[in-house]
Amino acid sequence: MTPGKPLVSAIVVNWNTRDQLLDCLRAYYACSDVPAEAVVVDNASMDGSVEAVAREFPEAKVIRQRGNVGFGRANNAGLQVAEGRFILLMGPDVTVMPGCVGRLADFLLVRPDAGAVGPRLQRPDGLLDETARRGFPSPGATLFHYTGLGKMFPHNERLNRYSMGHLPATETHEIDAGTAACMMVRRAAIDRVGFFDPDYFMFGEDMDLCYRLKSSGWKVFYLPTARAVHAKGMTSKQETSRMRLEFHRSMWTFHHKHYAADLPAFANGLVWASIWARWAIQSAVSSNGHSAPPRTRQPEGGGYPGSS
Repeated sequence: MTPGKPLVSAIVVNWNTRDQLLDCLRAYYACSDVPAEAVVVDNASMDGSVEAVAREFPEAKVIRQRGNVGFGRANNAGLQVAEGRFILLMGPDVTVMPGCVGRLADFLLVRPDAGAVGPRLQRPDGLLDETARRGFPSPGATLFHYTGLGKMFPHNERLNRYSMGHLPATETHEIDAGTAACMMVRRAAIDRVGFFDPDYFMFGEDMDLCYRLKSSGWKVFYLPTARAVHAKGMTSKQETSRMRLEFHRSMWTFHHKHYAADLPAFANGLVWASIWARWAIQSAVSSNGHSAPPRTRQPEGGGYPGSS
């Protein structure tokens, strides 16, 4: 590694989350025990985020977007200026705990077969955020997840594959996918398979990236000795409506890209109808005031195809 060059580059995409962003960066700089830099990509925030970062963290690289280009495109812009050997994807609502960054980097250093590794991402109450370790959302896994069979049989590998309930959350193990809320990816692997697919505006980009990593022979791991806290901030009703639409659109994008070619037209039509029926029902329930808005980039309840 070139002297002075960071081992880790954290890319944080921000949109009007100034206070959370500052807390995120404070923890990152305080807890990074390896040479590290931060790249903040701001999607045209109106809350003074850029100015606040410039004042408190002049060493951070800041990219100002002229509009909200979406999560994936913003990360792709950040990658262009990131110099680290490893790329830490991190949401502004995430706080890394002491040792987290160094342990993730050490893991990638000693496991050349690993394309990505994620920490034990937990909620403020200490419970595991299930997006930290996920199985790929095949049609079958998605059916079991949304019908509640996975929760009824949490330790069954077939029925709860999506949430990886058959594997202990206290042990390091291989997974299908982590979450872009907090996941470290090898730059060499990104250079080989590409970074985020711009077809996803938000949601599903991280699952799609992990799918391409594993399809190219890389492994993805969950490392519980590295820890981070995911606050999962509230959104307005208007933002939630857009998020819900993008979430379901990404469900179809992921299915169409990775599973549709192996299924008959009728099955694909059924998947399409199920996705948009679910969107219509959730939208109707929300508009009637019977449901609280989701608390995270990913609508509450996790699921297919998931994101941070």
